[in-house]
Amino acid sequence: MTRMNVFRSPEEIPAGYGPSVVAIGKFDGLHAGHRAIIDKLMVDAASRDARAVAVTFDRNPLATIAPEKCPESLVSPEQKLDLLTQTGLDATLMLTFDDALAALPAEQFVQRVLLGALETSRVLVGKDFRFGRGGAGDVDLLRRMGEEHGFVTSVIDDVASAALPGENTGRRVSSTWVRELLEQGEVERAAKLLGRSHAVRGEVVRGLQRGRELGFPTANLERESAGFVPADGVYAGWLVVRRPIGQLGSGSRYPAAISVGTNPTFDDVPARVVEAHVIDRTDLDLYGVTVDVEFVARIRGMEAFDGLDALIARIAADVEDTRRLLA
Repeated sequence: MTRMNVFRSPEEIPAGYGPSVVAIGKFDGLHAGHRAIIDKLMVDAASRDARAVAVTFDRNPLATIAPEKCPESLVSPEQKLDLLTQTGLDATLMLTFDDALAALPAEQFVQRVLLGALETSRVLVGKDFRFGRGGAGDVDLLRRMGEEHGFVTSVIDDVASAALPGENTGRRVSSTWVRELLEQGEVERAAKLLGRSHAVRGEVVRGLQRGRELGFPTANLERESAGFVPADGVYAGWLVVRRPIGQLGSGSRYPAAISVGTNPTFDDVPARVVEAHVIDRTDLDLYGVTVDVEFVARIRGMEAFDGLDALIARIAADVEDTRRLLA
């Protein structure tokens, strides 16, 4: 697969880079609805012998416009770029959504980004797409400017849950719905909407070493990990090396029993922690390694146990449940 170009501003795009077919959106989580737009984009670009380009933002625009209304993002900018790379796009323009961009009139956005930098021949958006200062830009504006400047605007229909295996609620697939499922610990249903297991990313740091003392050493993620952390509880999943150190190769995957929470049995962990016990491996030195922790299935909620023996027995059962679920 050809490596995707990443541009951080229109000025970084080489002159004559187009013509291009462009999809614009937040693409938070790159769920099934987003992928429907990207899939259509790839087909249209190939048929026009044009570049396939996504235009997105380094944060939810609400983080700048109305921070008090801004939900937590499902993925970090780095995770988003990784997901977009996997689609086969030629390029992503990831714009910094700061006060200057928020104040840019919609017409100037079209002139500067779509026409000037990308020489756009077709634009794909969702039906509720808004852009430009005060959200004044919409599909009708894009169509009017397209008629004037020679590009076509296509609106991609929402993906309903009925199109996904095992889902028949009729609800529109959205980042909001994925977030709700993760808040409830329903990582398997979230995976159906995402088309993959949800993951958080972070560097492995030293914890209290309690897992090692109990016979189940864990890789603790740094507190400021990237990605939406699901509900407290124990999960079956995978630990995937992202940025390697030493002999740990990038992309290495290990089955893991994952804990999210504050460890109520000991009541001395002040903040939520994501920690992963890699099954049947005691030889891995993961400190300083950047990893993804992928959540495949929820085993149970977080519990407080009466004594170490009960806790150790429950962890051993969690490990066996993880083996079964990942088999």
